[in-house]
Amino acid sequence: MNTDPADLADLADLADLSEEAAIRQVVADAVEFQSDVDRFVPLHTAEASIVNFGGRRVAGREVLAEAMRQALASPLADVLTTVEVEDIRFLRDDVAIVASVKHIHDRREGGDAPAGALPATSGRLTYVMVKDDGAWRIASAQTTPILT
Repeated sequence: MNTDPADLADLADLADLSEEAAIRQVVADAVEFQSDVDRFVPLHTAEASIVNFGGRRVAGREVLAEAMRQALASPLADVLTTVEVEDIRFLRDDVAIVASVKHIHDRREGGDAPAGALPATSGRLTYVMVKDDGAWRIASAQTTPILT
């Protein structure tokens, strides 16, 4: 077995790339399933804490599912998002911080109504992701609007 430190570092880099790809896939799935409660919620840990673009905090999968159902039954169903991952940092082998930008696409009829106006069209989205039973899941998500 080769134990050359340079070779071991290369193997560690490959492992990180594989983990990064898995994390990027979870982010992509979260975007794809943003209007599908049954597929979106399992991407999160049971204890997940989410702060959305408007500042509403929800904790736990059940509360997240109910908040999603309420939003999807309202004009907010026509507000979609895309996410660009900017950076992934591993705190441990099973914990990562994901820095990204969330872009808001408001497709509500008539645009932003005064009561439902969004604070911005993009925001900084930070995920804390954990490896849970071999799969990466979102433990925390916080979006901060980028004010122009």
